[in-house]
Amino acid sequence: MMNLLYDHLAVNQKGHLTIGGADTVDLAGTFGTPLYVMDEAAVRTMCRTYRQAALANFGPDALPLYASKALCFTEMYRIAAEEGMGVDCVSGGELYTARHAGFPAERIYFHGNNKTDRDIVDALDMGVGTFVVDNTDELYALDRLAGERNIRQRILLRITPGIDPHTHKAISTGRVDSKFGSPIATGQALDIVRLALSLPHINLHGFHCHIGSQIFDIDPFVDAARIMVDFIATVRDETGFTASELNLGGGLGVPYTEFDRKVDYAAAIRDMATAIRTICEERKVGMPRIILEPGRSLVAAAGITLYTVGSVKTIPGFRTYVSVDGGMPDNPRYALYQSQYTALIANRPDAPRTERVTLAGRCCESGDLVGEDMPLQQASRGDILAVLTTGAYNYSMASNYNRIPRPAVVLVKDGTPRLAVRRESYEDLVRNDL
Repeated sequence: MMNLLYDHLAVNQKGHLTIGGADTVDLAGTFGTPLYVMDEAAVRTMCRTYRQAALANFGPDALPLYASKALCFTEMYRIAAEEGMGVDCVSGGELYTARHAGFPAERIYFHGNNKTDRDIVDALDMGVGTFVVDNTDELYALDRLAGERNIRQRILLRITPGIDPHTHKAISTGRVDSKFGSPIATGQALDIVRLALSLPHINLHGFHCHIGSQIFDIDPFVDAARIMVDFIATVRDETGFTASELNLGGGLGVPYTEFDRKVDYAAAIRDMATAIRTICEERKVGMPRIILEPGRSLVAAAGITLYTVGSVKTIPGFRTYVSVDGGMPDNPRYALYQSQYTALIANRPDAPRTERVTLAGRCCESGDLVGEDMPLQQASRGDILAVLTTGAYNYSMASNYNRIPRPAVVLVKDGTPRLAVRRESYEDLVRNDL
């Protein structure tokens, strides 16, 4: 039997792939393809896993934030709010969507390495709880704009700990040479702390770091925590300020293929908490409030993308191309990162995967591929093809390249689908044209 990777995926009596109890072939017929499908229960289960583990191991003030850049639309913020999560927003558009969803502004952490004055003003005016300040230019701008509103804004400072977790270089953000944050190694981190403490409309609470993503061991997180606790101790000794909050970012990985490791997220959080307590005791630093920022690990596994097969072309001695009605516009991750995926024919997922194929998109672009050398059942025109583990960084990174409308998003709950994001129309593509 095909390894479906996750328990919310199954095969029904018709021999069709199901997600959350809904028949994917029926979903494709009802809503069309390409189609993003999310199992709502799987998202909620992951939110509860993080929240319960954080509260149990870090204490009652611990807060997991949903890193909404992974998958951002109105209903995701409503789910996060209902599950007691905070959220991490990185743009004015994400803030606007969170506000549109009615998400509590005090539980929003606002990130970004280049916040514009408009971004800052919008966030201040909607009452965003915490800014994660990246650099001195932003710090000065925030102090000025908060002063104009006669408020003192709560912040964390983004600090670069200098950790390389051995992930793809494009998604490794904790190294010294990074566009994000102030590095400890160069002395700039301590400098920006001194500056923040001197500004009248800035209320510094602590520090943030993020070392990368798709990390399957807790050791890099523990190493980062050790460096950050050391930094907290140094700041205390140098300035008298003791950080009350430490945000360790996100980055725990998810399996995209049967060869990837699985992560016990609750156990990982427990083991991180044990290590951090020991580090704090060794450095004689009080245990700060711990914030976590899971994104991919909350939503990636919950999602699949459905396509319709258009053409199958074999070049003898070279390869077989299976082309679908989506591709790079709805999933650019292979083009960007050579990310690996699991694909199967949804109308006969239990058939043997006897072929090795290049899964190609429909764009006029030779690099428009979803994967190469992928095992797949024999495909024919009209088959429904499912790509698994597409809940993160697919819809959120989608584009209109080649003037292709972005797909709809469907949420499945207890076997019943509902439309969460409408499919774009051709009229939508020209709506803003003059």
